[in-house]
Amino acid sequence: MTIGTLLGLSAGFAPGPLLTLVISETLQHGIKSGIKVALAPIVTDLPIIVLTLFILSKLSAFHNILGIISLAGGLFIFSMGYKSLRIRGVEIDFKEAKPKSLTKGVLANALGPHPYLFWFSVGAPTVTKAMAQNISAAVAFIVSFYAFLVGSKICLAIFTGKSKSLLSGKMYIFIMRLLGLALCILAIILIRDGLELLQIIKA
Repeated sequence: MTIGTLLGLSAGFAPGPLLTLVISETLQHGIKSGIKVALAPIVTDLPIIVLTLFILSKLSAFHNILGIISLAGGLFIFSMGYKSLRIRGVEIDFKEAKPKSLTKGVLANALGPHPYLFWFSVGAPTVTKAMAQNISAAVAFIVSFYAFLVGSKICLAIFTGKSKSLLSGKMYIFIMRLLGLALCILAIILIRDGLELLQIIKA
């Protein structure tokens, strides 16, 4: 659950196409429109989760492949952490911003690479490992991840609607850098697990 919370917060606050839609919708059409876009991952990600879990279940006996996936996940998470550490705020180009709907938010999330990269390299392996111990742990990871992913974007929509300077403020930058440091630590753990699966280092 702790990992799900950390990853959900980091993904929720990190700049990207979906966050840009949330902010632009909020500023142009109000808080309710921003919240609608924030809900997009709940609509789009279930098929991705099922697909990645199915693929990994077929690869469960191939430790070398799982090791490579774990290394890729570690590098992916490290890149997220590095970007968070270097963040200076979020910039939105309102000249190009057009009215967006929940449908466009869903399309932006479904057609972007990040959900697929996350679930194949990090999310699904984490769920698979949790299910081997206790199915409730796997459910807790998924629920906490999406609660904080969507919840953080909803909070940003609300705060952005009330204070347009939030996304360039010191508090936002501090939170992102703190999350970035935590992500880098998690990345090291994932890379270590990958090296153990590849038998490069001993458990």
